[in-house]
Amino acid sequence: MVEGASACQAVGVATESIAGEGAGRNPELRRVAMRRQVSEAGFVRVAELARRYGVSIMTVHRDLDELERRGFLHKVRGGATCAPTTTFHGDLDHRMRAQVEAKEAIAREVLASEVRPGQVVALDDSTTSLMLARLLPERAPLTVVTHFLPVLRALAARPGIELVGLGGRYDAAYDSFLGQATAREAAGHCPDVLFLSTTAVAQGICRIQSRNTMVTRRALIASAARSVALIDHSKFDRRAPYRLAAVAELDRVVVDAGTPEATVRELRARGGVIDVVDVG
Repeated sequence: MVEGASACQAVGVATESIAGEGAGRNPELRRVAMRRQVSEAGFVRVAELARRYGVSIMTVHRDLDELERRGFLHKVRGGATCAPTTTFHGDLDHRMRAQVEAKEAIAREVLASEVRPGQVVALDDSTTSLMLARLLPERAPLTVVTHFLPVLRALAARPGIELVGLGGRYDAAYDSFLGQATAREAAGHCPDVLFLSTTAVAQGICRIQSRNTMVTRRALIASAARSVALIDHSKFDRRAPYRLAAVAELDRVVVDAGTPEATVRELRARGGVIDVVDVG
């Protein structure tokens, strides 16, 4: 179901305007208001949500369970958060603001070393790929293939950029199209290079939080002539349930200098082509 333009800014009305009687009666309105409140506050207690929306503690728990299932937040003891944890990578708004300098350094490195005018470039729905997308007009003309709406918005009407959008089932938590239909569309393209990221890396394996994201990114990897992973140091402290690919299966992995040296040595020992870029 399409719920808005992004996980944290999809709703065009303020929380206060839908947090009253109507939101209390309508489960979807209430959940929209709850997810916005959690996003803005970072953490909100269950009891506070129950008082605000005039519903029971049990109803709040059901709402938070549903929002967690959709990927908007993470339930913790006594409440909910949208900040990243070792098992939850944060909502889209938090991810946009996290590790910005590291992501920019990685993006500038691959722009200089991987992107050439005339290429077909595929971008996944990671915020590091979005950082790269904003730089791509410097290498125009290019064809850019993506399923991530923020990338489409960033490059819309930019001179020398031909955009190809991959459709399918829209997931508001990721502001992208994900799943089998998107994977089938991805398989119909043959990009020169794919830039992607991952939720977590453990024992040389890139792992993903969402099954539909895994399905989509695997299809993108299979269709591309070359796959380059853009992974900032924070991904090595996390866990995620779905296997995407081994680092050795990717053509190149670019990390920032905040990545522990022992981690870099381990990835290289496992067969990964790892490049480290300085930040700042």
